[in-house]
Amino acid sequence: MKFQNRVLLAMLFVMAVLPAPQSRAQTNTQKPADKPAATSDPDTHKQNMDAYLALMRREVQQEKAEIMGATMALNAQDAAKFWPIYSEYDQGLSKLNDQRVANIKEYAQNYDHLSDEEADKLVQKWMGYQKQRAELLVQAYEKVKQALGGVTAARFAMVEHQLLAIIDLQIAEALPIAGQSM
Repeated sequence: MKFQNRVLLAMLFVMAVLPAPQSRAQTNTQKPADKPAATSDPDTHKQNMDAYLALMRREVQQEKAEIMGATMALNAQDAAKFWPIYSEYDQGLSKLNDQRVANIKEYAQNYDHLSDEEADKLVQKWMGYQKQRAELLVQAYEKVKQALGGVTAARFAMVEHQLLAIIDLQIAEALPIAGQSM
């Protein structure tokens, strides 16, 4: 049970950085008409978990944007240039995080009985994700630098890196080491 809690916690942190689809969040909060409210049906549990994750993702996305906005301290003219760049970056990051979620799910199902090939495949995917995420941040940094200058771009890159590092540490702490049973 302890391992399941840690994997769930890791998934919550990963899901928190993904934007929640609005229609899905609304759909999953509604109870099916033909099922009682208190049920242990796996579908109902999944719907409840999906609704909770969607809510958590929206809240974390909002908090991240608030932290970024407060730290960037941009005037209206600079904000008009920055936020579209940040939004494009964040959309790209969300797509990358879909890969991360899939990799974590695969790892969580197999961490204690991985073959050498499976372990290598998962680590290669993780390294690929890290590389793509770094490249995405570099691209966003360059766009911010072109639009607002080096100091503002450095501030953006530093804050974003710090936020990503916090999320990474929370996920890493929640996941078990390969080949070790909990």
